[in-house]
Amino acid sequence: MKIVAVRSYLKNMALTKPYTIAYNTFSDVSLAFLEVELENGIIGYGSGSPAEEVVGETTQQTAINLKTDFVQNFIGKDIRHFQQIIFETILQFPHLPGTQAAIDIALHDAFGKFIGISVTEFYGQKIKALPTSVTIGIKNVEETLIEAQGYKELGFKILKVKTGLDVTEDIERVVKLKEQFGSYFKIRVDANQGYTILDLKQFIQATKGKDLELIEQPMPVGAEKDLLTLSWTERKLLAADESLKNPQAALMLASNEKPFGIYNIKLMKCGGLVGALGIANIAYNAGIDLFWGCNDESIISITAALHVAYACPNTKYIDLDGSFDLAEDLVKGGFEIVEGEMQINHAPGFGFTML
Repeated sequence: MKIVAVRSYLKNMALTKPYTIAYNTFSDVSLAFLEVELENGIIGYGSGSPAEEVVGETTQQTAINLKTDFVQNFIGKDIRHFQQIIFETILQFPHLPGTQAAIDIALHDAFGKFIGISVTEFYGQKIKALPTSVTIGIKNVEETLIEAQGYKELGFKILKVKTGLDVTEDIERVVKLKEQFGSYFKIRVDANQGYTILDLKQFIQATKGKDLELIEQPMPVGAEKDLLTLSWTERKLLAADESLKNPQAALMLASNEKPFGIYNIKLMKCGGLVGALGIANIAYNAGIDLFWGCNDESIISITAALHVAYACPNTKYIDLDGSFDLAEDLVKGGFEIVEGEMQINHAPGFGFTML
């Protein structure tokens, strides 16, 4: 079944509310979209939303790349060769994971629809469903508690709290959350590289007994050796995010002493499902758990991440709330939230439909 058309476009989408992390505040997001149409009328959809500060690629660059002759030359190729097309894409756009991801996702969606099964069934579903965390940005204690109450009323049971500007206030926010909500919420924190090793040790010591699930990327990229001063029990709670961009980094971080016990995989860091599976296989053989994350993204790429996450036996955590704060999207469906758990619908491809 041949590809007969390829279309791409860039859309700026407002967020329902701005949020702050350790190094920026966001109020809207630009998303790049790709459509791959087959001769029988099937259309596969992809989306790219790379974080420039992490991978060095802007969504505007992604949109430009999707309009190149290389992508237009997909026309006439057989969708059954989608994995070869993805391989060639990685060679054409090295170090541009947003571009790779948009193409990878669109081709997977088109192929799944063509053969009539979901992408996770194509790879083999290992995980039935998991609860996602929802994210609270950096804000004061009172605002944190108010937002947490709102999430409780919506039925969510896992919070990911952004930290990294003031370790003393970070500790207070975690303590107050546990005091107010007890065991109702599981809590994860994400320092976005904001801590020194002394800050991290202080945070770990002060939050012992608070049942933190994990601490995501506490220190800057390049400071991984400092983490080895922690015990393995402590490092098992640490999740690599900005330090983990591709399978090469996954292999390096799995060698000898491991600075992280958890790998955070984002399709927009590693270039889509193929790159994600490369990281996942390394982690599986190294005994490292998987934690699937995202940027602000369309349901298109969030659903793609969910499908590949459920195809990996070492998936333990998901943080795929990136579409929740979009004021608009181009698709609906793909997954539903049932008592806080994200469940896919098993429709062909990724199972979402255009609005």
